[in-house]
Amino acid sequence: MTKELRRISIVLLAMFLVLFGSTSIIQVAQAQNLAANPADRRSLYDSYSIERGAIIASGTAIASSVPSSDVYSWQRQYVDPQMWAPVTGYFNPVLGSSTGIENAMNQDLSGTGGSQFLARLEQIISGKPARGSNVVLTLDASVQKAAYDALGSLQGAVVAIEPSTGRILAMVTSPSYDTNSLAGHDATQVNTTYDQLVAQATNPLYNRAIGGNLNPPGSTFKLVTASAALATGNYTPQSLLPNVASYTLPGTSTSISNDTGGTCGPGDQVSIADALRLSCNIPMAELAAQLGGETIRKEAEKYGFNTSFDLPITSTASVYPSNLSDTRAALSGFGQGDVRATPLQMAMVSAGIANGGVVMKPRMVDQVIGSDLSVQQTFGNEQFGQALDSTLDAEMVQMMVANVSSGIATNARIDGVSVGGKTGTAQNGPTDPYTLWFTGFAPAENPKVAVAVVVENGGGRGQSGSGNSLAAPIAKKVMEAVLGK
Repeated sequence: MTKELRRISIVLLAMFLVLFGSTSIIQVAQAQNLAANPADRRSLYDSYSIERGAIIASGTAIASSVPSSDVYSWQRQYVDPQMWAPVTGYFNPVLGSSTGIENAMNQDLSGTGGSQFLARLEQIISGKPARGSNVVLTLDASVQKAAYDALGSLQGAVVAIEPSTGRILAMVTSPSYDTNSLAGHDATQVNTTYDQLVAQATNPLYNRAIGGNLNPPGSTFKLVTASAALATGNYTPQSLLPNVASYTLPGTSTSISNDTGGTCGPGDQVSIADALRLSCNIPMAELAAQLGGETIRKEAEKYGFNTSFDLPITSTASVYPSNLSDTRAALSGFGQGDVRATPLQMAMVSAGIANGGVVMKPRMVDQVIGSDLSVQQTFGNEQFGQALDSTLDAEMVQMMVANVSSGIATNARIDGVSVGGKTGTAQNGPTDPYTLWFTGFAPAENPKVAVAVVVENGGGRGQSGSGNSLAAPIAKKVMEAVLGK
């Protein structure tokens, strides 16, 4: 071989290696970023010819693709669409829009994720038709149905979590919508349906479980206030607070009262445990004023307040503001004023207490599985933080159990099961309907589920309903579904 030919060979080899390296970087290392880029129209067009992967819950596909006779090749189809709408969302190639898991896991479902490069290469070599991967959810279909049926036509939401892992077992919102109606390929019809849904005053497109217009958590937030007090080391469940029938908020002439209009039981003083059990507002406002807003905020953030979570659906952060005045801090002690929360957040509070004070990050996906049934990705459990040490947390558990066994959360009782819980009846204005809450867990000794329920618009009862009368029975049915009762 002549010297010149050798040089040319070396240059060609170098060029080939550079080209191979560049294409490998683009197709592997940068694949996910490129596929996620909205300007990448080729990925969008390629996805039309690919059979989109299924979304699976409890071994059954709740979202899948069926052949269509138009240019888009495949039509997305949903099972029990209204029940699963806040989970699956919808996918529409005509409008280039998607929500829910369809959006959050789009790269995996469409087969364009970086982890699927080898699978795509194998499909090309073998001549097999391209297909996206399946997404296996953490949600339990039987628990989802129990939550959906229990909530019924009430406006609100339900979230159930496995305390030790953070795995979401159920996510229901009402009113809901038919995801199939927004997945069709007739753009005019879909746009008309979408506009009709947006125009409804009840906002059926909202996922109230993790977002929408956030509600004051009412008395369910008393759990965070009590937790903050114990965490300081200066209070115990038996610490006493003044027991009065009227309390003037610090720095104001505005007075508040307990729901009963009287004192929190007999005596001139009441313990934190009894104030929680009887869900009295005044003692918790007094306690919050003593603690101060910053102490409560720091504890609230240990449970997840002021943090948005990627489930992978992105949740709206629940709110506990910084630098509250003494007046606003006192109101926050019983979940009023400036505090706002999602059912996901209040389920995390109960889950953290149920789990020895350890708060787990919530998640909705277990695995991504290829069309050949190979496991391409597994999602593990991840700790978010430690809200309380185990000794103090055990005291919170005891107080929550007392709320259900001998307090005002009696409608969450389950025969033969020790249940912990807390109700809430949040005010929204002088004449506005209440927002009704329950959050809790079961069984107390070895918790399998933590749940939060919100019923908006007073459950149709204006200001006559309560968390115990409407929200607690819903939570009971969800917990029973998990426990097989």
